[in-house]
Amino acid sequence: MLPTSTNRGRPQQRPPPRSWSLSEMLDFSDPKRKPRYISKLVMLVLLAAMCVLMLTQPPCHRRVPPTSSLFSVRQPGVTHVLVTGGAGYIGSHAALRLLKDSFRVTIVDNLSRGNIGAIKVLQNLFPEPGRLQFIQADLGDLKAVNRIFSENAFDAVMHFAAVAYVGESTLEPLRYYHNITANTLVVLEAMATHNVKTLIYSSTCATYGEPEKMPITEETPQFPINPYGKAKKMAEDIILDFSKSKKADMAVMILRYFNVIGSDPEGRLGEAPRPELREHGRISGACFDAALGIIPGLKVKGTDYETPDGTCVRDYIDVTDLVDAHVKALNKAEKGRVGIYNVGTGKGRSVKEFVEACKKATGADIKVDYFPRRPGDYAKVYSDPAKINRELNWTAQHTDLHKSLKVAWTWQKAHRSGYEPPQAMIL
Repeated sequence: MLPTSTNRGRPQQRPPPRSWSLSEMLDFSDPKRKPRYISKLVMLVLLAAMCVLMLTQPPCHRRVPPTSSLFSVRQPGVTHVLVTGGAGYIGSHAALRLLKDSFRVTIVDNLSRGNIGAIKVLQNLFPEPGRLQFIQADLGDLKAVNRIFSENAFDAVMHFAAVAYVGESTLEPLRYYHNITANTLVVLEAMATHNVKTLIYSSTCATYGEPEKMPITEETPQFPINPYGKAKKMAEDIILDFSKSKKADMAVMILRYFNVIGSDPEGRLGEAPRPELREHGRISGACFDAALGIIPGLKVKGTDYETPDGTCVRDYIDVTDLVDAHVKALNKAEKGRVGIYNVGTGKGRSVKEFVEACKKATGADIKVDYFPRRPGDYAKVYSDPAKINRELNWTAQHTDLHKSLKVAWTWQKAHRSGYEPPQAMIL
């Protein structure tokens, strides 16, 4: 039995409620109590200010806590790819293909050369949570890059980010060595620190320089003749040296591709270089600008090369084929293995041939002016794609120069003013 309480039935005596006046609550007459109340008031003011700041901050600049982000965790069956330079011409097309193939994609781009409108297109196409995120950051910022890697669970990196104009590289060589070589080192160090083991590196045929023998194979000696090609080769050397170290255990694919043309066949993405870079840009962009009347005519630099018609000969690869090669390289990448591949059609076309195809694609009578050679250019470059055909089962499908230019021209006509700005996270 429970003990009987001696106070059973007796009402409990409680102290009368005390009312607190504001003067008593804020009574600072006691000097010992004053600092305590002041510190509480200061804390309340600071908290209120922080709340106001968070509520008024634009949504695109609010940081999502890493713990609540789908991008910060690995999921079975989902491959998370970091695409550097994903706002650029080639990088945005690669991101589109990856997203279509159900990869999770994070794009990092400082927008110095990329088009933020391309990001908007991708965001609108793939708005579902955990599909695509865009981070505006510079790969030369070591702290920002390490923060990005620490807050995201990357499985692989496709490294496109680079300044990429041969002529400009001869005018600003230090910029090219910093942007290409040094920034690649930053990315590689971050991969090593955060245990990301797969790298698909976007390189260039410019690392070969001006070979004595055509076509170019992967065994062709590399003797680049301009800072762009030299910077890319240095980056390749760093990647290859690290991949040989015992602790690396990396899957590395290096793709050396040739002159890129074309755009998304469905008209969602294209090439839109900044106006100040048109002088250094691709010949296709110059042709389209001339056809649109943006520039008075086309400038062809160099007519005295040792080629059939005196103009440079190049291997033109459609961007759709190029990104297909990157995806196949990613799917075939194996730890402890390095793959190096030329990505081209295997057929060279002269600049004069290209101009005639562009005239046909645009229907415009483009004025052509001829000038002396551009510094750092070489006469003849085209690839032997036998190795990538054999090992990655890749073959260029879009090899009709006129058709590739026609697709690109359709996009150019519809986007004379380029893209519009989307939402973005800034670091």
